[in-house]
Amino acid sequence: MVITPEALLAAGVIFLLRVLNYAVSTVRTVAISRGRRLMSSVLAFVEAFLFAVVIASIVQDITGNILNLLAYCFGAAAGGWVGMAIESRFITGYMSITVVAHDKPRGHEIAVALREAGFGVTETVGEGLQGPVNMLRSIITKREVRQVLDITRRVDSKAFIAVEEAHAIHRGWLKERDTPRGRNADN
Repeated sequence: MVITPEALLAAGVIFLLRVLNYAVSTVRTVAISRGRRLMSSVLAFVEAFLFAVVIASIVQDITGNILNLLAYCFGAAAGGWVGMAIESRFITGYMSITVVAHDKPRGHEIAVALREAGFGVTETVGEGLQGPVNMLRSIITKREVRQVLDITRRVDSKAFIAVEEAHAIHRGWLKERDTPRGRNADN
């Protein structure tokens, strides 16, 4: 196989189309999980079209053109990464955090620290294996998970923390991005 400028260009186009194909696929998967039917249908069309174009150019000479095959495979790898970057940057995902503090005053300190940082927190008292516990719940964006974990651990390094994806939220208090004030989740 001779590597010509045309062969490099073709491999580059295959690589870029495959990156786009996988990125669209990742975003489509998120749209499906969030119940966005129209968006996921449109993205499925784009994904299928890109796949058909790219696979047609690969299958023509799969054994004789290793450059195109490598571009296809590397494009898939890079496309997954790009798709995850798009999802984390542009698609707001919500997380539910539950903190269980075995010491009620310490649990309240965590709640106060989180509220001072602009997060909404619900406190409840519960009964654990070894007695009373203070339970805290908060709904935050995925981007805010690290901050909430850091605040919680700073106040009580022994607190139990569970983080789960929140698929649907309705009403409540969400931290405003650039201000310490919150906003209603319906806005």
